[in-house]
Amino acid sequence: MAGNDLGSLLGGLLGGGGSGGQGGGAGHPLGALLATLGGGGGGQGAQAAGGGSNPLGGLLDMLSKSGLVDQTQSWVGTGENKPVTGAEIAQALPKEVLRTTAEKAGVSPEQAAEQIAQALPTAVDKLTPGGELPTGSLEDIIKQQNL
Repeated sequence: MAGNDLGSLLGGLLGGGGSGGQGGGAGHPLGALLATLGGGGGGQGAQAAGGGSNPLGGLLDMLSKSGLVDQTQSWVGTGENKPVTGAEIAQALPKEVLRTTAEKAGVSPEQAAEQIAQALPTAVDKLTPGGELPTGSLEDIIKQQNL
């Protein structure tokens, strides 16, 4: 339920989720990742990311602790977004979280990591237009931004 709502909201945020043309019902792997971290089937991942209704902050904290501080700060900040690779995403996420995310999205873990790496900088940038991580549930934030 919430995962599907989040997936469809993120699909709009990411431009329809047509990248790669995967047939999985959960949509884009980024939506599946945030649903997993938000407690939608990956309790270990939710705990690792801080849980709660807004898993974005926990995800950014997880990535920062894995050495991607410059990238995550650039996405939240108002300047240019620094890229991240699928290998960096795969290394930063717990293996079980990536596996669950890939299953939800209907892709391999490697494909999930690559698609997350491509979409995450833009998604975070759009969700933090003022250069700060907003509070509230991720669904509410997406709706408030009219994305």
